[in-house]
Order: sequence, then C-alpha cells, then structure tokens
Amino acid sequence: MTTEIIMEYFTRYGSVAIFVIVLLEYLNLPGFPASVIMPLAGLWAARGHILFPIAILITVAAGLTGSLILYMVGYTGGDFVLQKYLDKFPRQRPVIEAKLEWVRQKGGFGIFLSKLIPMIRTLISIPAGVSRMNMAKYIVSSTLGIFVWNLVFVGAGYFMGDMLFEYLT
Repeated sequence: MTTEIIMEYFTRYGSVAIFVIVLLEYLNLPGFPASVIMPLAGLWAARGHILFPIAILITVAAGLTGSLILYMVGYTGGDFVLQKYLDKFPRQRPVIEAKLEWVRQKGGFGIFLSKLIPMIRTLISIPAGVSRMNMAKYIVSSTLGIFVWNLVFVGAGYFMGDMLFEYLT
C-alpha cells in the first residue's frame, strides 16, 4: 500500500480506517507496515483531522484487539497447530520450545519487551496464548508495550509531519 492510498482511506473513512489498518498490521498481515501506518496516523492528526490523543487511543485499541485475537488463536488452537508444525519441521522444536519457556519465565515483562521489537511484537501473542498466560497480566503488559510503540511512531508522524510524508512518498 502506498502512503497516498492510506491517507485516502483515512480521509474517506476517518478513524475507522485507522483502526482497521492498524488492526490488520497487528494481526501480522503482509502489506501493512507499522513504520508507515503509524506515522501517517500522526500526520493525519497534525493536519487537524483528528486529535493526537484520539489517534493514540485508536491505534492502541486496534493493536490490543489484534493482539487479543492472536492470543486467543494460541489459547484455543495453538497446541494443535504447534504440534502439527513441529511434526512437519522437527528441527524447529528447540527454538519454539525455548520461546514458549521464555514467555513462561518472563511473564508480563517479557510480553511488554516483546511488544517493542519489530516482528516479535505481533507474533509473541500466539506463544502467550499457547502457554495459557494469565489474560489480565497479558492485557496489561501488552497495552503498555503497544502504547509505547505506537506513541513513538504516531508521535514521529505528528511532530515530523509533512517532512516524513515526503520522505515516504
């Protein structure tokens, strides 16, 4: 997706477009990079189309929704899917088991840190669900990590504004 198309969606559909596009990005779907979407939401706020705190609230809500969906995927069907995957790719077992153990050991702090690392931040929700992490702890740690990540990127778009938009296009 080009930046012009994303901005057109923002203009046409408003806050709903921000929510849906950020949700899809947090579901780790290809074509929705946070490094483009979040700054454009900030730029949209800088241009006066939405208040900055509302842009942050929408992006955090979308990020948490996507994270909870992946958590539930891991919680409800993760063991089955994981076993099928490991049967097909047995050499991956040590790495995957290490990640699951890491989530169990680090708990909420591990989830918070994971939400600040590209690629891992969206995928960590599945092992958290598979390991049956306490949902309240998961929600709090995810929300804090998502807030920090989104604040940095939406803030960059808000404060760097049009200069960033010209760089991206």
